Amino acid sequence: MEKSHVLRGLATVNFYATDHDAAKKWYSEFLGIEPYFNVPGYTEFRIGDYQHELGIIDASYAPEGYSAKPSGAIAHWHVDDLKATLDRLIEMGATAYQPVTDHSQGKGTFVTASVTDPFGNILGIMTNVHYLEILNQQ
Repeated sequence: MEKSHVLRGLATVNFYATDHDAAKKWYSEFLGIEPYFNVPGYTEFRIGDYQHELGIIDASYAPEGYSAKPSGAIAHWHVDDLKATLDRLIEMGATAYQPVTDHSQGKGTFVTASVTDPFGNILGIMTNVHYLEILNQQ
């Protein structure tokens, strides 16, 4: 029997929004798809190569201590064209949070950036050769 990993993959990344309907519309436009699951106050998109879930939740359901100010961990989603994706996000009303940063000593193999969406959530994007290597092994 093969030993499994404790953390096996992203199941759902959740973002909160005080205007759930506007956030659902914004992410539908950015992602180019409609949510696959939608109930009042909660929306989910399946995205990417592994169909990870991005949940948009009405902020009224946020846990105690929730702050609308950007904070916490940043999940970075792999993109094929970092600059074009960053430019599009900013054109759509997101604001730069962290600039384009090469973490690979100029090799361009691990590059990140992040924005704050119009609802206060931090959306990380990156190019990462290791992600592509794993994808290509399947």
